[in-house]
Amino acid sequence: MPKIAVIAGSVRPGRVTRAVAEWVTESAAGRPNAEYELVDLADHPLPAYDEATPPQLKQYQGSHTVQWAAKIAEFDGFVFVTPEYNHSIPAALKNALDFIYGEWNNKAAAFVSFGGTGGVRAVEHLRQIASELQLATVQAQLALPIGVDFPEYPAFSPTSTRKDELVRVLDQLESWSAALASVRG
Repeated sequence: MPKIAVIAGSVRPGRVTRAVAEWVTESAAGRPNAEYELVDLADHPLPAYDEATPPQLKQYQGSHTVQWAAKIAEFDGFVFVTPEYNHSIPAALKNALDFIYGEWNNKAAAFVSFGGTGGVRAVEHLRQIASELQLATVQAQLALPIGVDFPEYPAFSPTSTRKDELVRVLDQLESWSAALASVRG
């Protein structure tokens, strides 16, 4: 059974990312074809990328890098929950992605985003980054516009259709996560 991380991709004080990631994780609980775990970047503090060698060499020196690599290696797929900051992803998420390489390879990725326009531009950038990390991204994504799903910001109150949209995302992610197991060997 695939193990999938729901990654809360922001560490900003006052962030709503954690609430959205918890909703995704709770919504996925009990699905019969995968196991889900919330991974919060705030629980894995990484300095600005500080390794002396490129991550493709897997010569990690920092204990924070070794721990992060071990955590990500546990998973077969990822749901990246990201806000949109200036038409892109938060620096903390980009940094966490850049710290390691092989641990991301040949796994599946899906996206739940939020922002003024639902965070779609952040996901556009994240898809490019994921491709370079050899993450296979699924077609479905869930975009949550602030004005619709956060009517009393910062409170998160997803509309009634969001669970069905999330099911479509998770169905694709689980399928691809399982299929890529043979690629990883």
